[in-house]
Amino acid sequence: MSGDYIRVMLLKIPAILFALTFHECAHGWVATRLGDPTPGMLGRVTLNPLRHLDFVGTIALFVTGMFGWAKPVPINPRNFRNPSRDMMMVALAGPAANLFLALASAVIYKFMLNASYAPGVASSFFVGPLFAMVKISIIVNVALAVFNLLPVPPLDGSRVLSHFLPAGKALGYSRLEPYGFLILVALITTGVVNTVVSPLVFYTVKLLVSGAV
Repeated sequence: MSGDYIRVMLLKIPAILFALTFHECAHGWVATRLGDPTPGMLGRVTLNPLRHLDFVGTIALFVTGMFGWAKPVPINPRNFRNPSRDMMMVALAGPAANLFLALASAVIYKFMLNASYAPGVASSFFVGPLFAMVKISIIVNVALAVFNLLPVPPLDGSRVLSHFLPAGKALGYSRLEPYGFLILVALITTGVVNTVVSPLVFYTVKLLVSGAV
């Protein structure tokens, strides 16, 4: 195992831990705001990564840099005033949180990039590990948002799609959830997910970096 590989893995740790944690905490926080106390009762409205991380999903994100997941936040839709709409809002909260982190990281990235060219500033500080971690944070958060918006149960995109389906079709669609993990594995290993996700991640990262103030 090369030193460069180990260095990249170490630089990924803060970005991945915070991206997954912030994603799941956002789910729990929005669900609580919409009337479901379940996430709070189970200690999931927190930025403590130990309460959210899934071993396999975290390793997958480290290895691929694109695909990963954390432990789902338990939600009881019966506590919502409008279960279908509110479940969609809870689902969207995770990817939205990651896009927020990606945008914040892009702003920091542009600041550091501009500052590295400022007279009298030690440019080495801005091209070191901190700079690399910020770049990784942009990519990881965008990738996590895009991946989770895929309409494959139990990913967040499936909750969004389900809201817009007629009741009968939504019920039939929900029956795919027990097989969702196997479907995802098949789509990832055959390269289908990468074909869809990679271009979206690339162009979104490019847009964020070029548009950041």
